[in-house]
Amino acid sequence: MSDEVRERLAWVAVDWGSSHLRAWGLDERGEVLARGGSDKGMLALAPEDYEPALLETVGDWLPASGRVAVWICGMAGARQGWREAAYLPLPTRLEELTRGAVAPSLRDARLEVRLLPGLCQHADAAKRGFDVMRGEETQLAGLVAWEPEFSGLVCLPGTHAKWAWLEGGEVKRFATYLTGELYGLLAGQSVLRHTVADAGLVESGCREAFIGAVREAADEPGRFSQWLFGLRAADLLDDSLPAGEARRARLGARLSGLAIGLELGGVRHELASVPITLIGSEALCERYALALGALGHTSRRLDGEAAVLAGLGLARAGA
Repeated sequence: MSDEVRERLAWVAVDWGSSHLRAWGLDERGEVLARGGSDKGMLALAPEDYEPALLETVGDWLPASGRVAVWICGMAGARQGWREAAYLPLPTRLEELTRGAVAPSLRDARLEVRLLPGLCQHADAAKRGFDVMRGEETQLAGLVAWEPEFSGLVCLPGTHAKWAWLEGGEVKRFATYLTGELYGLLAGQSVLRHTVADAGLVESGCREAFIGAVREAADEPGRFSQWLFGLRAADLLDDSLPAGEARRARLGARLSGLAIGLELGGVRHELASVPITLIGSEALCERYALALGALGHTSRRLDGEAAVLAGLGLARAGA
């Protein structure tokens, strides 16, 4: 980073996950001046390792004197992280995340760090189950930064997909689906590991296989396990499938459709009454948009990185 750009640096935003950290240096207007990251996520660090890991990524951005505010969301605030930022219970207004922020002890005088909390939900008579989120709440806060009184249903696809119900900028409830992890386990560690491949939906026939599987799993979730083994049987017996990697890609698309369709079946009774907003990576949100479309629902997508930065910016503005 040049001295001129370093002089413009107003604050640093960090999204610290289980396996990676991502950091951005921003000016007062929110323009990104620098980007950085590493594979030093929560799972690789002890509490005393966080400050050195952060400095490895952003140290070159810091001025020789003075202090720079660093706002962090994600797993750095977990119980096993840098310092615990306890979950805020629902309902929670997303512009108020700062009331649960904590400051870890620091050695470098140039840093002023705040760790944002996650959200938690307790089981109740309305059939809400115990649930937690840490990191996704900041993306939801980004949505509220853009649309302060947003009401509707938000889906954040990922390893652990989140569905959140917002009213007037407040999170009322949410639900987590283990869809991405389930797909990974089935594709990589089950009998299906020799049958499927994740090649996206670009191969001929993959899109149709995905859409058909979404509809089947959403309509008849009780047959999910049967359809899973059917993938293995189709690999052995279905002469209509292409050969080689194209065959594995087609069956991988069907596995993805079954997993996402099962998830959508869990929220299907609520999809028709509210607008659906997807927040996340382009590829994954496109897959969810295709799945929702197969069930007759429209959606819009907001960029996950932009939402994180807007959410951290909202927290900084409210401090």
